[in-house]
Amino acid sequence: MSLLEIKDLTIHFPTEEGDVRAVNGISLSVEEGKTLGLVGETGAGKTTTALGILRLVPEPGEIENGSIVYKGKDILSMQEKEVQDIRGNEISMIFQDPMTALNPVMTVGDQVAEVILRHQNCSKTEAQKRMVDILAKVGIGADRAGDYPHQFSGGMKQRVVIATALACNPKLLLADEPTTALDVTIQAQVMEMINELKAEFQTSMILITHDLGIVAESCDSVAIMYAGQIVEYGSLEDIFDHTTHPYTIGLFGSIPSLEKKVHRLQPISGLMPDPVNLPTGCCFHPRCPYADERCAQEAPAAAEVSPGHLCRCHYWETVRGKEAEDNV
Repeated sequence: MSLLEIKDLTIHFPTEEGDVRAVNGISLSVEEGKTLGLVGETGAGKTTTALGILRLVPEPGEIENGSIVYKGKDILSMQEKEVQDIRGNEISMIFQDPMTALNPVMTVGDQVAEVILRHQNCSKTEAQKRMVDILAKVGIGADRAGDYPHQFSGGMKQRVVIATALACNPKLLLADEPTTALDVTIQAQVMEMINELKAEFQTSMILITHDLGIVAESCDSVAIMYAGQIVEYGSLEDIFDHTTHPYTIGLFGSIPSLEKKVHRLQPISGLMPDPVNLPTGCCFHPRCPYADERCAQEAPAAAEVSPGHLCRCHYWETVRGKEAEDNV
């Protein structure tokens, strides 16, 4: 059963230079207790999508179209009071940078307790007890609850941010690159901790990342995002074992493999397009090794590779057509 269902979500930022088209008609769903990996390069629109779910898109951003249905109710049609009751309580977000996510003039204990007091019907004493319990779950002792963020290392700050997000046992966790600012050994510890807490609280999660290794360890389904669109979507097995879109193939070609010995990695040529001036046709065509004239003129629709596995690509449709002809 789907806990969250997003359909045709469009988020643009009107500016003097033009309309920044950050999210362009994406659709995805998250099932109860499952994790969806949202993968793509910086600037693909991943964080904006997460902020849209919480209705926290910064001005002058506007959610122009679409629906975000949570537990059968569209968040975009809710009153602000309803959204505030859900935000931080039923849907929480681990922000990308713990340095800016925490208030520097409040103790970490007060910041966690504040969330509990806001959303849970309990006394200050009970909120303090719950705060100590959740900090303990992320490996922070009660003796550190009175310390300020500047007294913690980057990894410990991230643990505080995770504790704040999980303080009210949310049903959906939006984790925005939760390990980007951490060194490799701490990354592994933090992801292991997030997965353990997610299992303990039966929390669904959208994991925003560009690290396919983390996706392989943590996710049940994957959405590959490029220039504000989902270009490939499917189960973990679909994306890793039956990779279809040239952009997804490029992402896998850009990382080392223990199974294949290669002289050089194959990075994707070029850069992400300017969201103010997106290419015509398929947005990936200027960087795609298989692009032809049709790709430059006609935007591909999402087509089903197999049940539940979707791909936006003219080249793949051509290959599938040739394979069908060969089998006749």
